Amino acid sequence: MKKFTHLTLACCMMASVAVAQESEQEGSLTSGTISSQFEYLNSISNNYQEYKVVKKTNLDKIQKNITDSLDFYKVQIVDVQKELATQKTQLAEMEKKMVTAEAEKNAAIDAKDNFAFLGMPIHKSNYNNLMWGIVGVLGMALLFFLFKFNKSHKVTSETLRTLEETKEEFEQHRKNTLERERKLNRQLVDEMNKRHVKA
Repeated sequence: MKKFTHLTLACCMMASVAVAQESEQEGSLTSGTISSQFEYLNSISNNYQEYKVVKKTNLDKIQKNITDSLDFYKVQIVDVQKELATQKTQLAEMEKKMVTAEAEKNAAIDAKDNFAFLGMPIHKSNYNNLMWGIVGVLGMALLFFLFKFNKSHKVTSETLRTLEETKEEFEQHRKNTLERERKLNRQLVDEMNKRHVKA
């Protein structure tokens, strides 16, 4: 209670000094940052023992300024939160679009790398392996048939050569046989002529 009376007495003494400075206080308490207003309030306040005596109107004015600043910052915080929520929504939509785009890209790559072969979907690398496998099998079949053809050609050539030799031998044998037959026929005719002459 004693402190309260001392505080009241100090306030009264300050009131007289404060009336003279009121025009300056209004200017400084109505503009500037909250920190500069507090510094100004501290500088114009009177000292009483270890306390500062602040005029009620100045205290109300700075309280109003702080409340106005807090309200302003609260509105800004709400606006920033709304903008942040909007950005989060946009970010989520962009992420969905990225996921969709990634899926479409993968589908396009799969569609590019896959196609229907004989009514079945097949990957290009598998198709490539299948085609090279078929080329390899056909190449081995070609080599096999070339080997068989060469072997058959050798056998055919050998057979044709043997046939030619046989034909030549047969022709020679026929000529020899015809020659012998002619000789025999001459001998027979000569013998018949000899017998005919003798008879």
